[in-house]
Amino acid sequence: MTPLPLALACIWLGMVLAISIEAPLKFRAPGITLPLGLGIGRLVFRALNASEIVLAAGTAVTFALVPRPLPATVLLIALAVTLAVQVTVLRPRLEARAAVIIAGETPPKSGTHLVYIALEGLKVLMLVAFAVVVS
Repeated sequence: MTPLPLALACIWLGMVLAISIEAPLKFRAPGITLPLGLGIGRLVFRALNASEIVLAAGTAVTFALVPRPLPATVLLIALAVTLAVQVTVLRPRLEARAAVIIAGETPPKSGTHLVYIALEGLKVLMLVAFAVVVS
């Protein structure tokens, strides 16, 4: 099997882990207000998700060109679905909520952020499992 799907999945994993570490830390930096941190976060997660889409597509294309184990195929499909839910359902809700906070208002309580975090954790586990299966 070509090492390219493994390499792309590992790059994807590294990006998700790096941003997952960075996201809460930015709010601890001196001078970072909640609105400023949310504004930065919106930009960072848009860029991350765009990069993830490219990496997922690249992984799928390179993976489709070679014989592949069924568990890896299932994991790649699950990863794509997870990313699609994050990008099309959760991130727009989180961006709308951030816009309300940036505007100085208080939005109603929501569990969307916790669902997004849970999916990030699940995505990390799936990427690790995918890497193990294809290596």
